[in-house]
Amino acid sequence: REISEYLGLSSHSSAQDYVEALIRKGALERLPHHRGLRLAHRSRVPAAASLPLVGRVAAGSPIMSEGNIEAQYAVDPSLFRPRADFLLRVVGMSMRDAGIVDGDLLAVHRSQTAEDGSIVVARLDDEITVKRLQHRRGRLLLLPENPDFEPIDVDAQQVDSFAIEGI
Repeated sequence: REISEYLGLSSHSSAQDYVEALIRKGALERLPHHRGLRLAHRSRVPAAASLPLVGRVAAGSPIMSEGNIEAQYAVDPSLFRPRADFLLRVVGMSMRDAGIVDGDLLAVHRSQTAEDGSIVVARLDDEITVKRLQHRRGRLLLLPENPDFEPIDVDAQQVDSFAIEGI
């Protein structure tokens, strides 16, 4: 219940489902006493399994270029499907209702394409944004998951100023 309230989830069972999934994956351990949870010991994460944390990316610069990598984090690759290629620190609250909030580390699978309705990391000119992708009559809409923000309308023919970096 406390996790649900802290994260703003509408259902307590959602938080329980997430906790149980993290226990099954070995990221959390259940302790024998009431309400006992702790992060799993770091030695369970294979030493070779790490993801780079990518910072702000300028136009024309490959998202995974050496200059954009701020840190490396030991992460069990089985936590993500599809497999994550990098982490991106979220800035802003436009995806709040999808559970993605300011300061989160977002695991991203590198892809230049995405299905309708997918949450994508997109490059617009010299900015990177995280939004839900919607195809509409030769145009792309990048939809926020927060009513305080407006959708971004992208002309699909403007390939120079737009690219999908990952899902």
